[in-house]
Amino acid sequence: MDIAERKDLRGANLQGADLQEAKLQGANLQGANLEEANLRGANLEEANLRGADLFHADLTEANLQGANLMEANIEKATLQLAKLHLANFKEANFKEANLQGADLYGADLQGANLQGANLYGADLQEANLEGANLEGAKLGGAKLGGAKLEKAYLIEANLQEANLEGAYLIEANLMEANLIEANLEGAKLVGAKLERAKLERAYLIEANLQEANLEGAYLIEANFQGAHLEGANLKWTYLQGANLEEAHLERADFKGASLERANLKKANLEGAYLVEANFQGANLEEANLKKANLEGAKLQEAHLERADFQGANLEEANLKKANLEGAQHLSLDQLSKVKTLYDTKLDKELLIKLKEKYPALFEVPDE
Repeated sequence: MDIAERKDLRGANLQGADLQEAKLQGANLQGANLEEANLRGANLEEANLRGADLFHADLTEANLQGANLMEANIEKATLQLAKLHLANFKEANFKEANLQGADLYGADLQGANLQGANLYGADLQEANLEGANLEGAKLGGAKLGGAKLEKAYLIEANLQEANLEGAYLIEANLMEANLIEANLEGAKLVGAKLERAKLERAYLIEANLQEANLEGAYLIEANFQGAHLEGANLKWTYLQGANLEEAHLERADFKGASLERANLKKANLEGAYLVEANFQGANLEEANLKKANLEGAKLQEAHLERADFQGANLEEANLKKANLEGAQHLSLDQLSKVKTLYDTKLDKELLIKLKEKYPALFEVPDE
């Protein structure tokens, strides 16, 4: 077949055809059968492959820039290092396809099925993945800066060390996803589902996670500086050593969360639910704890200098060896309900009154 002379290949049966390095730019291959075809290095720039069947086809290093592959079946196909810049893949099926290192910059993947696909190191910057299924997809080291992932399905996806700076992940489902050391600076994750997700050492500076669900997530040493987590669900999360300096945590739920050695300096925790949370050795200097519920919280050796406790509930909180010097709006009544003040640092005037009225609070506590 002389491909150069026959560009109208609508519905053609090219199953298993050897089309290596074929010049098919602008060709009409709508609905064509290209199962297991060899298209390595082929030029399909701006070709029409809408609804085509490319099951198990080899498109390694092929050029599909600006091509139309809407609703195409690309399941288990190989597209390593392929040029897919600005291509249209709406509703396409990429299940278990190999897109390692592919250039998908600005590609339209709305509603595409990328379940189990290998996108390791792929360039998906500015791509539209709204509503796409990326369950179990491998996105380690991928570039997703500015990508649109609203309502995308990323359950158990591997995004380790991926760059998601400024990405749109509003209401995306990232349950149990691997985002270890991922860059999510400035990302929009409003209402995202991140239950049990792995975000150790992830970079989330100024990210927006308002109303997001992070219950049981692994956030050890993650950087949330200046991030927005208003109303977020952080129950039972692992935040040891995390940086939450100046983070917006109003009304967030930290019940049972582990925040040992975390940095929450100047964080806004107004109205936050901190019941039974572990803040041992944490830095809460100048934090806003107005109306926060710290019932049963573990605050041993925590730094609470100049923190604002107006209307906060400290019932049964453990303040052993904590530093409360210069704390604002801290009353005798609030401190009378704590579990212990053994070896706690307090302003002199308050310390004297408490020792006179509640001496038992300064005794060696039962551990």
